Amino acid sequence: MARDVQITFDSADPAALAAFWAEALGYRLQDPPGDFESWEQALEAMGVPPERRNDASALVDPEGARPRLFFQRVPEGKQAKNRVHLDVRAAPGLEGDARMAALEAEAERLVSLGATRLQRHEPAPPLGTGHIVMADPEGNEFCLD
Repeated sequence: MARDVQITFDSADPAALAAFWAEALGYRLQDPPGDFESWEQALEAMGVPPERRNDASALVDPEGARPRLFFQRVPEGKQAKNRVHLDVRAAPGLEGDARMAALEAEAERLVSLGATRLQRHEPAPPLGTGHIVMADPEGNEFCLD
């Protein structure tokens, strides 16, 4: 039986981290429920106090094909290397210098949005095609692949 998958990020600032990943992946903020024109209106109507309105945020793929991303506030900061991480496919179908140039261009774009570049891995045939390890604004590692 097939199942839908949601990817959940623990976060200190769900709205800010969601904004980064929306730009990184071309996602958009999930629409508010019902007939509300904004999340602020919806949260106000639900009686959510102002200090709790950044407890969560969610992104959806505009095409509806990729998984929903959910960001939840947690009190503790990131403490160790991720055991699971995202691979952002920034150079599909490219090889060698063209692949690495595409990865470098995407790394620069993401750094301008608040990511940190951690390490470049050069192509190592036959299996290693090269990739760049990055961290999002809260330190979660991901790869440009």
